[in-house]
Amino acid sequence: MVADDKRFINIAFNVVLIAKTQFIYYLQLILVICFAYTFTATGSWVMQSKQVLLIVSGGIAAIKIPELIRRIREQGANVRCVLTKGGEQFVTPLSLAALSEDKVYGDLFSLTDEHEMGHINLSRDADVLMVAPASADLMAKMAAGLADDLASTVLLATDKPVICVPSMNVRMWEHAATQANVETLKSRGVIMVGPTEGDMACGEFGMGRMVEPSEIVDALKTFFGDTAKPLHGRHAVVTSGPTYEAIDPVRYIANRSSGKQGHAIATALAALGCRTTLVTGPTQLADPAGCTVVHIESARDMLAAVNAALPCDIAVCAAAVADWRSADAPTQKIKKQAGTPPPALEMVENPDILGILSEAGNKRPALVIGFAAETNDIQENARAKRHRKGCDWIVANDVSPATGTFAGDDNTVHLITAEGAEDWPKMTKAKVASQLAARIAQYFEAAE
Repeated sequence: MVADDKRFINIAFNVVLIAKTQFIYYLQLILVICFAYTFTATGSWVMQSKQVLLIVSGGIAAIKIPELIRRIREQGANVRCVLTKGGEQFVTPLSLAALSEDKVYGDLFSLTDEHEMGHINLSRDADVLMVAPASADLMAKMAAGLADDLASTVLLATDKPVICVPSMNVRMWEHAATQANVETLKSRGVIMVGPTEGDMACGEFGMGRMVEPSEIVDALKTFFGDTAKPLHGRHAVVTSGPTYEAIDPVRYIANRSSGKQGHAIATALAALGCRTTLVTGPTQLADPAGCTVVHIESARDMLAAVNAALPCDIAVCAAAVADWRSADAPTQKIKKQAGTPPPALEMVENPDILGILSEAGNKRPALVIGFAAETNDIQENARAKRHRKGCDWIVANDVSPATGTFAGDDNTVHLITAEGAEDWPKMTKAKVASQLAARIAQYFEAAE
């Protein structure tokens, strides 16, 4: 009886053990499935196995880099670091190596690394190069094409995309030399993330503070194109702001455009995963994060920049392009002479950017959208413009002085398509942009 009891107890114990093991197995399986679903739903897979070459230059913001590395790796990406001599004053190679779980590079003339042409292979192994913090000195080297240390040499030798995250004193950021360097880098396709405004370690307040690590990671995710977003894999070209048409070196013809609506549209498209090129005339607005921004002045400059950005899937012509320009703008200021009548200006028509983009051909975007800024008969004029230009959609708005649309934050628009007109209620320009971007996403979803 005792032996039978023992045998029964052993059998029962084994059954319980097997059941417990099976329970744990299935529980773990359920947890893995739930984790995978959550991970996918949040879009974190977008950076899975991506290679980020992080170039760390000198500046107090370098103390945020360990946190940035941790956040990038949380997204599934791999990080390899290049640390400048200035960067070493704020963060150690050992801490970066420990967090990235990779070697940290810093010596251009390392016998071990340069035996294999390390400054070439470092960039070729990466999907993107990120300079954070990007000091004024390193950005100046990038703009001038200098290569006197490993960081600048890698940046000169790369054919991969480059993202800069500027960080410097407000006076350094506002200096004409720095602004010229920034414009040069942008014209070459370098993506700028920040800076932002805030308190600085030097005790001053202003523009030049590096954006937070979470914002940098968001910019990386936008760059890699979150496949969960509806416009992933699409390219949009957006025009914004006014154009300036020279009368002489001092005077010009322009339209009353702040660029707020066009910039908001570029931001909204980028947020939906679209690779976005913003071609903008002179405005007082900061460049939208996650967009390639090209600054122009005249209508002819804008057309050249738009053509250079083609091909694209989406064109949104939100800029207030001057219809005419002076036929012959002199190189010297036109002087006012006492007793003489004002000079007669001979005007010629500017290129029709919307009409040119709408023409049938291999480079015609799949969806061309124009804007109609009207002061009367809004929808009637907009429908006529859509037919005349040959574009797919027209966004019409009332810009009469009483509306406050120009330079204001709100807009009331009508979307004119081949199917008819949609009257949208008054809303902020940011909401107009979001709603238009959503309609664009629906258009491509229906076409698939």
